Amino acid sequence: MHKSLTFYKALKQQKWAIFWTLFILVLCNLKMPQTEGSGFFFIGFDKMTHLGFFFVLSVLLFYGKVKYQHNFGFRTLTIFKIILISVVIGGGIEILQWKVFTYRSAEWWDFGCDMLGCLMAVFSYVLLHKLKFDEKID
Repeated sequence: MHKSLTFYKALKQQKWAIFWTLFILVLCNLKMPQTEGSGFFFIGFDKMTHLGFFFVLSVLLFYGKVKYQHNFGFRTLTIFKIILISVVIGGGIEILQWKVFTYRSAEWWDFGCDMLGCLMAVFSYVLLHKLKFDEKID
């Protein structure tokens, strides 16, 4: 199969992850009302939002990969790619907030929560995969 056709088919399976990424980019760069340090709804809401956004993004990336390959198997390279994609998107958002959307603050804690959400999804997928296929967990 031609490489560009294979890439298109793989990308097509990632449509939900792509839509979710665009949703994250828009929401993370919107101008938010001032809340005087208390958080939008409660203290830590922003951090929980970052964690949730990247948990869902990573789950959607796994979902697209499973649909593309028609099975639930995974390789370490797949996990590495999903983490790398999350690092690039999370880091990109913080750079945009730092340099372009200066009304938003770029924070290492936001990036850390992005990565924590991603790692939670990776852990969940690996654990559920091992439980589903009765692999020994040690």
